[in-house]
Amino acid sequence: MDGTMLLGVEGIKKTILYGGTAEMPRFITGTKVTFHFRTQLCDDDRTVIDDSKVVGVPMEVVIGNMFKLEIWETLLTSMRIGEVAEFWCDVTHTGLYPLVAKSLRRIAEGKDPVDWHIHSCGMANMFAYHTLGYDDLDQLQKEPQPLYFVLELVKVQQPSEYDRESWALNDEERLKAVPLLHGQGNKLYKLGRYQDAANKYKEAIVCVKNIQHKEKAWEAPWLKLEKMGNMLTLNYCQCLLRMEEYYEVIEHTSDIINQHPGEMKAFYVRGKAHIEVWNEAEARADFERVLDLDPGMKKAVKKDLGVLNMRMEEKNEEDKVKYKGMF
Repeated sequence: MDGTMLLGVEGIKKTILYGGTAEMPRFITGTKVTFHFRTQLCDDDRTVIDDSKVVGVPMEVVIGNMFKLEIWETLLTSMRIGEVAEFWCDVTHTGLYPLVAKSLRRIAEGKDPVDWHIHSCGMANMFAYHTLGYDDLDQLQKEPQPLYFVLELVKVQQPSEYDRESWALNDEERLKAVPLLHGQGNKLYKLGRYQDAANKYKEAIVCVKNIQHKEKAWEAPWLKLEKMGNMLTLNYCQCLLRMEEYYEVIEHTSDIINQHPGEMKAFYVRGKAHIEVWNEAEARADFERVLDLDPGMKKAVKKDLGVLNMRMEEKNEEDKVKYKGMF
């Protein structure tokens, strides 16, 4: 084990545990770095809080792409391929780790890495702390502390050596990708490939949200992105309706309605989801609001109310059979 060394950055100490065998890689903007990481507390037990090898999937970062935990770029660009090194980082560099770790854990669990459907703006933003869904990360967020990162550099790829996915794009590229993804989603929806269409819409939504969070809430650029994101979310919800994911539709459309109570299509889509889960009163209230906002929807709403009446009759008959003889 080599001795501890400094990287010329205050608050970081590096110890090489296993030296790499290759030449020092070339790191430029757009270079993709693949690595394993283990995060440990600075307690007597060196408690492990995250370990990519346990999950079985290495991490990928694109240099210069404003990854939330920027210090990892500094650490990785000091390494050779095959090298394993331990880095002690003080709190000035670890404050955002809980947010990053939450996203990584959600990916490992097969969930969305970000809660893209949740709006964090207005008065609620004045209260920064909220639960991350993991007790250990909540504690780190409340009381930031130094951490150890043990990194193993697996692979380094230059921009021309890999196909760039949307997460690896810069903001300008993301903005250009949104209409392309939207169009692909529309084509897949028309073909009846609802899961594939949903994936395209979701990818576009994440692109929009990644740009939007850098804008000042409720100002013109933010509002433009908000409108774009809402349209994509409603398209995504149309796919979910076809896939019978009704409660998720209600969740996403309610988020939009809470922020934009004049969004007619959100009420309409939510009303259709309420029909499918026998929420009669909620469905009627949503369709009534649709007609308030757009009387031109009268024919469509009449048809949907007919479906609602039929579904409720079917449910009532099912309930009669189900509970017959119980009392």
